[in-house]
Order: sequence, then C-alpha cells, then structure tokens
Amino acid sequence: MELIEDETLQQLLEEDEEFRKAYEMHRAYGKKVDKLNKRPYLAESDREEKQRLKKLKLIAKDKMEEILLRHREGRNDSVQ
Repeated sequence: MELIEDETLQQLLEEDEEFRKAYEMHRAYGKKVDKLNKRPYLAESDREEKQRLKKLKLIAKDKMEEILLRHREGRNDSVQ
C-alpha cells in the first residue's frame, strides 16, 4: 500500500469502521503468512492456505486503498 501519513492513518482508524476492519484483517492475515513463512517445510495444505491468506490480505489492502482514495477526494472537494 502506498505510504499514508501517520495522521491520516490515525484519523481513518479512529473515524472509519470499514477502514479499521480492513486494516485489522490485513495485519492478521500478514501475521498468519509470516508464521507459515517461518516453517522449514510446508505441506500442500499449508501452501494452499498461505496462498489463500495472501489473496485475502491483498483484498484487505485494496479495500484500504479504496477508502483512502475516497477520504482524499472528500478532503479535496471540501477545499475547493
């Protein structure tokens, strides 16, 4: 995900429930993928689970970017 200023991230986490849920899911999926990456060997089912988690993590990331874009567009509209 593109870099978000800390202030904007904090604001979205505090004010936007949809963003907060996507952020939490993105982090949770990332932790699970990291845990699988630490294993020296992955069974086929673990490799499939890892791929599934990576896809879910990407979906959460896309959702956060969509919300961030809406937030930025809303901010720009109010400035003009």
